[in-house]
Parts: sequence; C-alpha cells; structure tokens
Amino acid sequence: MLKLWRWYRNCLAVHPVKTQMISSGFLWGLGDIGAQTVTHSTLRKQHQLTQEDKELKINWKRVAITSTFGFAYDGPVGHYWYEYLDYYIRVRLQLQPKSFKFVTAKVAADGLLCGPLDLLIFFSYMGFASGKSMDQVKEDVKKDFLPALLVEAGVWPFVQVANFRFVPVRYQLLYVNFFCLLDSTFLSWIEQQADAPWKKWFAPIVTLEDQKGQA
Repeated sequence: MLKLWRWYRNCLAVHPVKTQMISSGFLWGLGDIGAQTVTHSTLRKQHQLTQEDKELKINWKRVAITSTFGFAYDGPVGHYWYEYLDYYIRVRLQLQPKSFKFVTAKVAADGLLCGPLDLLIFFSYMGFASGKSMDQVKEDVKKDFLPALLVEAGVWPFVQVANFRFVPVRYQLLYVNFFCLLDSTFLSWIEQQADAPWKKWFAPIVTLEDQKGQA
C-alpha cells in the first residue's frame, strides 16, 4: 500500500492533470457499479424483478458513460478548481491559510458555485449520453437536481471543512474523489430511479419554481 501511495504521488507530481483524470474516471465508474448494485438489490427486495432479472447484470455501457464523466470533466475541472480556489482566497482575498475565514470561504464557494454546477452538468450529460432528447433531459433534471442538491448540501460542507483545513491542495481532489465513490453511487442511483414515488415529495417545489419562471 505504501508503494502504491508513493507511485501515485510521483505520478501526481509529474503528470498532475492526467493522474487526476484517470483516478476520477476509475472512481466514478466504480461508483456507478455500486449504484447499479444498490438499485438491483432494492428492486429484488421489493419483488419488482422478473425471474430473468433476479441475477445482477452490470450495464457496462452505463459504467463507461459515467466513468467518462469522471475522466473528462471531474478530473481536469476538479484539478483546476481546487488550485484556483486556493490561489484566489489565499492571494487575492489575502486570508490566512487554514484559518476559520479561509476554510469558510472555500466551503461557501464550493457549495454555492461548484456543487450545483456539477450536478446540473452530470444529470444533463447522463441524459444526452443515454440518447435522450432535450425535453426528456429537462424533465429528468427537474426531477433529479433538487433532491440531489438538498441531500448533498447536508453532507458535503462537513466533508469539505476537513478537506480545506487539513489536506494539501494537490491532494484535495483525491480526497474528494474517495467521497465521490459514494457520491457517484448516490447520483447514479438517483438518475436510475426514473419516476420513483419519493421524488414526488419535491414536485410542489419544482412546480412553484416553474410558475415563478413563467410569471
């Protein structure tokens, strides 16, 4: 394990962006396998599977699509986001590293800017990559975006407080990616739920937002 860590650190030092892309792609793909496993297990317990579908069959096309998101978007964008965020708050705002204001500013920026944008891009990408039309993607985003945003808003700030307080900048995306293993499982699971009954809980909020937009 120590040799593996040394090898990773060397790769990160020599090829930082490529290393982040590969590790992100791997973890997001693994997360989607987890999501498919959870979804299959849930449906089986609810006796909603036919006899032919009782055995878990991984949809490798979907795994590849999700892995590509991690490789092409989360890896490079995450790398530059954490580098720039640290530079801007440390140099431009001149806040003392690891201080309360420094960590709070980073958590706020990450939660208000990066988080919602990542969710919007993820659900849109998954829809288009699966062959859905523009109207179908819009409907899916309406159903999936708000539930995911509310759940993540209750989890990620605590994850990022530890990240911005204790983890060196160049390892912050790796730290986040380990949590993304769970997060990508969660997001992929939400995306697979289609018209699940629990999503109707958020329907009044989405409807209200639509009415405000049309006013």
